Amino acid sequence: MKHGRLRFLLGALVPALVLHVLFVLSPYAQAFYLSLTDWTGVAGEAHFVGAGNYARLGGDSLFLDAVRNNAVMLVVIPLATIALGLFLASMLHLGGRDGRRGIAGSRVYQIVYFFPQLLSLVVIAVLWQFIYNPNNGLLNGALRAARLGSLARSWLGEPDLALPSVMAVLVWSSVGFYMVLFSAAIDSIPKELYEAALLDGASNWATFRKVTLPLVRDTVQVAFVYLGIGALDGFAVVQVMTVGPGGPDGATEVIGLSLYRNAFTFGRFGYASAMGVALFFATLTLAVLALRAGRNERVELA
Repeated sequence: MKHGRLRFLLGALVPALVLHVLFVLSPYAQAFYLSLTDWTGVAGEAHFVGAGNYARLGGDSLFLDAVRNNAVMLVVIPLATIALGLFLASMLHLGGRDGRRGIAGSRVYQIVYFFPQLLSLVVIAVLWQFIYNPNNGLLNGALRAARLGSLARSWLGEPDLALPSVMAVLVWSSVGFYMVLFSAAIDSIPKELYEAALLDGASNWATFRKVTLPLVRDTVQVAFVYLGIGALDGFAVVQVMTVGPGGPDGATEVIGLSLYRNAFTFGRFGYASAMGVALFFATLTLAVLALRAGRNERVELA
């Protein structure tokens, strides 16, 4: 019986492990090795350069601009998306007399807010590129129609506005999904807690702060990790929306874009691999710190 169970487990796990090693771990290992070489991406011998590629990263001004922009995105995008998602989910679910029923038509609003998730990031970037068009774009057109033409700008052409414009698109494209995620988390909270808060005379804000937010903390933590990983990327939207690419004066340069340009434009695959490895460890560090912080908070609450 035990031998039959062991054969079953080996038969189920070994093929999956082999595929995982072949298609997941093997590319990682190759990337780590290539980051230590000067490989140009074409057939030929790759010369081992050790940590030389990593030493070059510290002196690459464009890469440092990309790190700075990704750091700004890492702060702004998760905070803005989570705040808006929680606000919308709360408004849709916590507006009734019992503190739980929500406003009329909340299901319709959820569908409307979720709609951007049906579009790929490339399609979203193209749509917003037209919206931001300085001559006949929807945004400037609306400002001029409202007699606020003085506020019309070249949203993707000015260094001070290019990155905020891109971040606004990333937040817009993500907030609907996290609103639905937070809505599901709120639905799982026992109704009795809201009834008790209502009997105690708690306001909507107090109910959200004392009941809802602590009980959706784990969901918020997961959302932060995923949004942080997305903020460390941003390649697709920047590549499609901004000119250059990388925007005016590198205002929207991101690590993924620098990696792509060095690999497929300049043929520096070894150097690009070093960027990829640096991005990998930055993402891994973010996830570990966020998960550890969440675990420490749970221990303190217990």
